Amino acid sequence: FGSLSSKTVLSLDSEAVFSLKDGINFKKSPDDGKCYIIYKENGELKACKNQCKHQGGLFIKDIEDLDGRTVQCTKHYWKLNVSTMQYVNPPDSFTQDELDVVMTDEGGLQLVEVIVWDPWLADPQDPQELQEGEVTVTYLTHACMELQLGGKKMIFDPWLTGPAFARGWWLLHEPPADSMERLCMADLIYISHMHSDHLSYPTLKSLSATRPDVPIYVGDTSRPVFWMLEKRQVQLTNINVVPFGIWQNIDEHLRFMILKDEVHPELDTCIIVEYKGHMILNTVDCTRPNYGRLPHNVDLMMSDFAGGASGFPMTFSGGKYTESWKADFIKNERKKLMNYKAQLVKSLQPKIYCPFAGYFVEAHPSDRYIKETNTKNKAEELNALIKKSAPGITTWTPKPGAVLDLALALMSPSRKAITDPPSGTNIYKDSWDFDLYVDELNRAITAEIFKHKSWIQFYYIWAGFKNYNLVVRVIETDEDFIPIDNGYNYLVDFMDLSFPTQRPTREHPYEEIKNRIGVMRHVVKNGLLWDDLYIGFQNRLSREPDVYHHRFWNHFQTELPVAGPDWDLFLQQVSSYQRSAEPQGIQTESVSASTLS
Repeated sequence: FGSLSSKTVLSLDSEAVFSLKDGINFKKSPDDGKCYIIYKENGELKACKNQCKHQGGLFIKDIEDLDGRTVQCTKHYWKLNVSTMQYVNPPDSFTQDELDVVMTDEGGLQLVEVIVWDPWLADPQDPQELQEGEVTVTYLTHACMELQLGGKKMIFDPWLTGPAFARGWWLLHEPPADSMERLCMADLIYISHMHSDHLSYPTLKSLSATRPDVPIYVGDTSRPVFWMLEKRQVQLTNINVVPFGIWQNIDEHLRFMILKDEVHPELDTCIIVEYKGHMILNTVDCTRPNYGRLPHNVDLMMSDFAGGASGFPMTFSGGKYTESWKADFIKNERKKLMNYKAQLVKSLQPKIYCPFAGYFVEAHPSDRYIKETNTKNKAEELNALIKKSAPGITTWTPKPGAVLDLALALMSPSRKAITDPPSGTNIYKDSWDFDLYVDELNRAITAEIFKHKSWIQFYYIWAGFKNYNLVVRVIETDEDFIPIDNGYNYLVDFMDLSFPTQRPTREHPYEEIKNRIGVMRHVVKNGLLWDDLYIGFQNRLSREPDVYHHRFWNHFQTELPVAGPDWDLFLQQVSSYQRSAEPQGIQTESVSASTLS
């Protein structure tokens, strides 16, 4: 597909062009009220939308910028250098999409946006009348929905058992008792991305014992969704990686299309499901799905809403990170997210909207501080905000086992279209088998590789991140983030990938990361991404200066090698030395060559 069209989004007459000053100019369209930025330097013009690439916030002038080239987002304080269209905070991160500046014969100008043709418009289907019970949507838990679409049953993102992000996230809602049976009877499964609250290996392990050949569909992300499948020893034999923006036909009435996220194209996807011309849009966790272009007036839209899916700022300390600052920041962030979601829903005008994919809890007793601090948006409050601004949209706050009948909802939007679970049904989980999963993580503590301190050098060489001016101290801790006396405590200088005993004398940014020993060693041993540590609240961080190092975190959260470290090779290498000797080139402090228990 890839057909292009263009649209003039702003026109200025010659007088307005003449009045443009050198540097940054903010302009607003009188037609639709949308805002734009025009940058002028040496008579040359550049332009872009006044919209942050992260979550669509509005830019204002950056008062700290003396050169007049930088704007700052009012949402999360991201900074954009308009002269280069590069984001400078976070550094080394994103590029802003430019608009074409077209000069007219009369000396005016037009800002022109090039638009990729919306792929769902290919082979359009007229909506057919649905019968009662023909299309139903059943909420199971978190981001897991069961769709009955005529004779086919489709399930989204099954996380039905066990934790996510190591041991940091646990299910808030108790799935219906027959959820695993429903999963095993599915005709097809969509998994949006590789985060473990959507790609749940404990759940898929149970599935594979019964239905290893169930068709599973994922998008063709740059990092394969199932990159850990072999290491997890889960036998699934019918995984289908499909291209973005192409209809996948399941039968004569049912098809779906997977779209990628603009901000995290290596990771996040969303899906449009169409049955007899009726569309269901699930944007899941996407920050800016399909470059901000989505179908309008779908029959049902669902999206995340809660916030709190990050260690920031709860796991940070030092400087401004007081408890009162954190509380104010979290309160403001949740409000911004809720307003953003409400505005998105209002702009797309679905007939029905359901907030989901935010029903997790930091249930482990050791994470009580996170649970109390990391407040989340409530689905009921978001739906109330939507009803206030867009009263024509029907909203649904789901309970586990609740069923939406799409035919009834479209005939007469009312409560009768939704069947709630029977009275007395247990909505919230009250037990999680903590010991089973935490013990599994902690088994990594006594792994043979950690008897030899040269694992540090071997691991970070495998990780492959270097030539970046950042020094990180990593400290192994107990449950309460107190350093363990005989745990590892080491520095990594990512400028030259060296391991000094002291911080270098050159000017350098510095981060200190304290990790719970069981989780860190599990991550290292298995070559896992650091999301388990950061999104799972399993570390505590401080940094000087207080700058987010996008390249570093993006590498360890999304770009580690797909093939894990070859620890067998490592042990072969160290066996050629005496037990007390280590390969040259690494120095550590406060390390142990003995087994930790």
